[in-house]
Amino acid sequence: MKDNKIPLTSAEIASLWTAYLNDSMSICVLGQMLINIEDTEIKPVVQFAYDLSVNHVKQLTAFFEEEEFSPPVGFTKQDVNTDASWLYSDTFCLTYVDHMAKFGLLAYSGFVSMCTRKDMREYFTKGLIDVTTLFNQAIDIALLKGLCTRHPYIQVPRETDFVDSKKYLSGLNPLNSKRPLNSIEISHLYMNVMTNTMGTKLGLSFAQTSPTKEVQEYMLRAKEISTKHIKIFTSTLLDDDIQTPQLPDVGISNSMTQTFSDKLMMFQMSLLSAAGIGNYATAAAASQRSDLVLNYERLSLEIAQFAKDGATTMIKHNWLEQPPGTKDRTKLAREKK
Repeated sequence: MKDNKIPLTSAEIASLWTAYLNDSMSICVLGQMLINIEDTEIKPVVQFAYDLSVNHVKQLTAFFEEEEFSPPVGFTKQDVNTDASWLYSDTFCLTYVDHMAKFGLLAYSGFVSMCTRKDMREYFTKGLIDVTTLFNQAIDIALLKGLCTRHPYIQVPRETDFVDSKKYLSGLNPLNSKRPLNSIEISHLYMNVMTNTMGTKLGLSFAQTSPTKEVQEYMLRAKEISTKHIKIFTSTLLDDDIQTPQLPDVGISNSMTQTFSDKLMMFQMSLLSAAGIGNYATAAAASQRSDLVLNYERLSLEIAQFAKDGATTMIKHNWLEQPPGTKDRTKLAREKK
């Protein structure tokens, strides 16, 4: 690192480190998908996503070298079996890219907001633009092919209104009828149904292709939790006669050949868990009916425990990389010679 270079802050170190892990994983997953995709409209979107991740890893590696920053191991060609048989349908691949692009929008906006050094802000701003372009491409193709699930339509308001009673916030008393869901609450319920559906499919595909019993059971547990949450959110929507997501066929094959390493699959599930906790926290903060808030809070605890158990498994098998951090100063003081 040059003497006159402004040092990286802890936030910038964390952003670079996290981005490298995410993009190196994406290269493995998207590269495997590209081998088997046949749809000529879906393949260019997946190819664009793959090329973005490859370019990002190259730029991140350059940052690491310039800063004399030891990069994470991340994921390599050793984490994917390119000879494995077809696992995901073309439709699933498009849905996966759409889902991960949404995750990227949140991640990159967070990276931009935490960085102060100009080159860091420029890199992550460009990354945010890249992932926005990817998201728009995925949605455009999904709309073109009739695969995009729209949120429910409701009547456009013709006049303003104000909450005139605390009953608007209630929802826990079984003796009182609940008020109808508002548009904000509908949006979050609907979105969380769709994201949990991705969790069920990935959980199943990982369970049937992992050779490790412990990982198989963990992935089946992921599928069961996602299914349970889908039922809760769907039931809430149906209580107000609101249609539930009619998702396209995002099927997986019957392949039992290991496609991705256990380390990669566990990391992917940890990303989904983190995103789920974030989604539920946002939904709880935005919802005004008390029963919805309570549901999001208790379901968040379930996901948090699931994520903790996953981390324990990853530590046990030496799959969990430790993020950069400070040294234990007290320990250093006591152990110095």
